Amino acid sequence: MELRQLRSFVTVVEEANFTRAAARLHLAQPGVSAQVRQLEKELGQTLLDRSGRTVTLTEAGEAILVHARSALAAVDAMRSAADEFAGLLRGRVRVGSLLGAPAEAFGLAGLLADFHDTYPGVEFSLTEDTSQRLLNAVRRGELDMALASLADERPPPGVDLQVLLDEPLEAVVTEGDPLGGADPGLPLTALRDRPLITLPSGTGVRAVLERACAEAGFEPLVAFEASAPQALFHLAARGFGVAVLPYGIARRRGVGLRTVVLTDPSPRARVALARPAGGPAGPAARAFLDHLSRALPEHLTTGGTAGGPLLGQLSRTRPSG
Repeated sequence: MELRQLRSFVTVVEEANFTRAAARLHLAQPGVSAQVRQLEKELGQTLLDRSGRTVTLTEAGEAILVHARSALAAVDAMRSAADEFAGLLRGRVRVGSLLGAPAEAFGLAGLLADFHDTYPGVEFSLTEDTSQRLLNAVRRGELDMALASLADERPPPGVDLQVLLDEPLEAVVTEGDPLGGADPGLPLTALRDRPLITLPSGTGVRAVLERACAEAGFEPLVAFEASAPQALFHLAARGFGVAVLPYGIARRRGVGLRTVVLTDPSPRARVALARPAGGPAGPAARAFLDHLSRALPEHLTTGGTAGGPLLGQLSRTRPSG
């Protein structure tokens, strides 16, 4: 028994005529008749009464018609599922990434490539911006997901977060700077009158730093800002100020620089995978979000270079010293 036999039988019943059924199926009329006869032969029953001007069902045909339609409906449902999968292969995913993160820190390029190897028809767009703009873009539906640093404990309305990193901010100073000898950490108030070098306004790190300084009773004197960590390191190495960066980035400093963790209060940088509340709409974006949610934690805990561990569910953090 073949699907084309069932489809020919059901179409003849619906059209009550072999010729009209053939036209609807874009087949020759003898071919449709042959399909129905073959079905009748396999079932051992006459399904259609051909004696009148219109074709009608026999008693056996009425019983078989219900099952034939159910079988065709199941096949159509399978094809719909396949079409959705094909849509995934042709989908587009819009990803955002925070400014200032080294390209290899989250292995994002490799994760994109791995997914593309499996689903080569998926197109990607990658946007790098400040975390504030990224979170707003996710909230507005302009991005399917984004890696963003967090300034607040609560997610913005309409945005869900999976926290990936939670690590202290550190001061990066020249080896001869007295601040570099602070043990076990450097009180934030020690930066009160020092020019600071840090990430631009709109980044989560900058917001966390400004809030912590306000808590300590002073306004930070930001002398230079840049999104590229190497630029910040070069400025610090030439004595233009104290660079303030997250642990994972700060520890990538070059020769001639030292790092010391900030305390009293202890500002922390948090990075999360942000997505629209309820998840992205498209099947491609949903599949990549699942891939990213599973792969990023594994990367960060086993081979990541960003410095912080997966919080998973905020279970552990990078040491504060």
